[in-house]
Amino acid sequence: MITVPDDFGAILGEEALPWRATLPALATKFCARWRLTPDGDLLNGNVAVVLPVRRADGHPAVLKLTWQDAETRQEPLALQKWGGEGVVRLLDHDDEHGALLLERLDHTRSLIDAPLEEALAVTGGLLRRLRVPAGPEFRRHEPDDLVEENAGLDRPVPGGFVEQAGELGRELTASAGNTLVNEDLHYENVLRGDREPWLMIDPKPLSGDREFGVIPLLWNRFGEMDGERGLRDRFAALCDIGELDVERARAWTFYRAVDNWMWSLGLDLADAAAACEAIARTLRP
Repeated sequence: MITVPDDFGAILGEEALPWRATLPALATKFCARWRLTPDGDLLNGNVAVVLPVRRADGHPAVLKLTWQDAETRQEPLALQKWGGEGVVRLLDHDDEHGALLLERLDHTRSLIDAPLEEALAVTGGLLRRLRVPAGPEFRRHEPDDLVEENAGLDRPVPGGFVEQAGELGRELTASAGNTLVNEDLHYENVLRGDREPWLMIDPKPLSGDREFGVIPLLWNRFGEMDGERGLRDRFAALCDIGELDVERARAWTFYRAVDNWMWSLGLDLADAAAACEAIARTLRP
């Protein structure tokens, strides 16, 4: 049925190898269960494979098989909550196996290649539109001990940044709201659709403040910004279009920038670390 690329799942480590080996059988299983016919080459991201298919009535769709962890497990629930408003439509799912049947979008056209003004208008609009109550079933953000994490890495991030971010993270988490948030909304995860010009895919849902979701829209396409001024302008545009609380967005963005600055350094991701450092220094409350 499918041939999984040799390097797929490398980011997940050895614990994902048994799951990876089951993917051809899972694809066969769900094509039979949902009466699907393969209709294109297998696609993959870091934690999921996607097979273009046709349903029994001939309509196009995709079968997505996802590695399940805290970030991905509630994707079907979130898609149901949003109900296709600005997001890809969920057609069926199986929680036990991480299988999702989704409407088909154009994976060759995303906001990563759209003019930046349009990309900001669309993603800012999504930040505004997708503000439905999350409910108690969704996970909430739990702040890391940034001081301990920095010490474990031999303190590559200045202590003042780490201590301030850690304090803000605890304060923000304690007072966070209950809105359904996609913590990984970025330009590559918004694809061209038919029902709407652009539709969001692959959410990493949690319950909290909408302002928590700003930072991926700053580090994605980071190289297109004109220094500190460009970063401030993009942040301001997202807050304005998204109807966000500016100071809360600044605080969450600073906290997440410092957290991801350390995470990137720990994995030797120099470009990502540099972007997060620039965000933290520019938007430090």
